[in-house]
Amino acid sequence: MNKRLKSIVIVSVLATLVAVSGLTGCSKKSAPTTDSKTAVVKSKPTIKIGSKDFTESLILSELYTIALEQKGYKVERKFNLSSAVVNTSLVNGDIDFYPEYTGTALISILKEQPRFDSKEVYDEVAAKYKEKFKLIWLEPSVANDGQGLVISKKASSKYNIHTITDLQKNAGKIRFASQGQFNERADGMQSLVKTYGAFKFKNEKIYDNGLKYDVIHNDKADLAVAYTTEGQLNKDEFVLLQDDKNAWPPYNIAPVIRQSILEANLEVKAILNNVTRKIDNKTIIKLNYEVDVNKKEYTQVAKNFFNTQLTK
Repeated sequence: MNKRLKSIVIVSVLATLVAVSGLTGCSKKSAPTTDSKTAVVKSKPTIKIGSKDFTESLILSELYTIALEQKGYKVERKFNLSSAVVNTSLVNGDIDFYPEYTGTALISILKEQPRFDSKEVYDEVAAKYKEKFKLIWLEPSVANDGQGLVISKKASSKYNIHTITDLQKNAGKIRFASQGQFNERADGMQSLVKTYGAFKFKNEKIYDNGLKYDVIHNDKADLAVAYTTEGQLNKDEFVLLQDDKNAWPPYNIAPVIRQSILEANLEVKAILNNVTRKIDNKTIIKLNYEVDVNKKEYTQVAKNFFNTQLTK
């Protein structure tokens, strides 16, 4: 075979190989692969989650974070924001959502008068947030982190005090560890007296809020002002009195999220609501207790709860 003929044959063979290679490449591109499926998951947006600067908010935001990460979302944590700026951060788009309280939204942000029915408060804040801020309130928790009164179990049993009505009738037997601010606020003692009548305690002394459980534990007082989901309430020596006449507005927990995020990611609503449904007062008190009393990291407490309660 002469050199010219040999060159033609070689060129023909190479051309055939290139054509076959090209067809193979096309067939690979058209077939769905694991990589293409992975790309879909990776295309989910990064969601910026905020929290307020106290234990309960940190735990809740971490729970929502874990839930989203489990579904393939990237999450940017913007935790420990002060209560004074967190709503502004949401409105401005610095964060995409955070857990809020219905009573806080009604009174502190919308500047409305207190209301006392949980559904009415939720419906009002949900409607006005959407209209005014384009923010959506997701499903509320039954957990209510509102104003309350805590009494020693010893005094509760001795005088048969389980509700604030019981307390009012037996106030003359009770030593009250008060806080100056509580006595002056319209949603503090003033609301209590307006609803239940006067409380003529055996004696009343003002203590710093951080000392109240120690004061009761050390038998220096029988009663103190509390919030209804504080971790110390997990201890048997303390009894939270039932606000049986609704002197104080509800503070139910719910995620508040930017409308644009929900519209672009329809499954986010179900993911977050699934977490919220697991939170009641007993649960959040125990979670707060693990952090505030047992001194565990909130990230680990949230992770443990998620793994045992939210993966079933």
